[in-house]
Amino acid sequence: MKDKHKKIEKKDIFIYFLMALTAILITAAGAYYNQKFLMILPLYNSLIIATLQSKVNRYSNLLGSMNSLLYGFVYVYYNLYASALSAFLFSFPMQLITFIRWNKNKWEHSTVLRKMNWKQRILVLIGYGVVLAAMWVLLPLMGAEYVLLDSATTLLGVLILFLTMFAFVEYTAFMVVNGIIGIVLYVSMLAESPEMTTYLIFAVYSFVCICFAFFKAKKLYKRQKENSEVME
Repeated sequence: MKDKHKKIEKKDIFIYFLMALTAILITAAGAYYNQKFLMILPLYNSLIIATLQSKVNRYSNLLGSMNSLLYGFVYVYYNLYASALSAFLFSFPMQLITFIRWNKNKWEHSTVLRKMNWKQRILVLIGYGVVLAAMWVLLPLMGAEYVLLDSATTLLGVLILFLTMFAFVEYTAFMVVNGIIGIVLYVSMLAESPEMTTYLIFAVYSFVCICFAFFKAKKLYKRQKENSEVME
């Protein structure tokens, strides 16, 4: 038990160190590219949110809902209309609802998790493919840029919000995929918008936190399943 406690403590120290380093790099990159403070303000908030997400902490949803409004304005500035609509119309209200739902089904600092069956997984994948195809047709008509990556990561973001709201443990797996796509998106934007380096730096940190969340959620679900008193 003592060794386990030390192991968890070492992980926390690593995350906090990486968070501080990421904040420094974001500040340095923002200053170098003369990026407006409003453009990088959401990133500082996201550092805290990503750290909470790595622990599958329910309060990450509450902070995330507030921060999504700031992100929405940033996405509009960079003509990422799909991402902007997602932030305003989905991310903000749904994360708030998610926090309320998770808070009603508390489990330590998290919530009671559950798994989808195979039928639900297949339906989710089919639905994602259909809507993604529609977005690839419609977004170019709106003058959006980076349509392929923007629509893919936006739609995944919406799917993750729904899975998280209903506490399906699979949401962390989709977050891993979305994290990779997000990194690729920001890398592709660097040539025309080098100031997006700040967002790329955060995306890398976020991906690390997502990986921690993936394994944390699996362990948490296993513990909950072993305790029949909190399972349906």
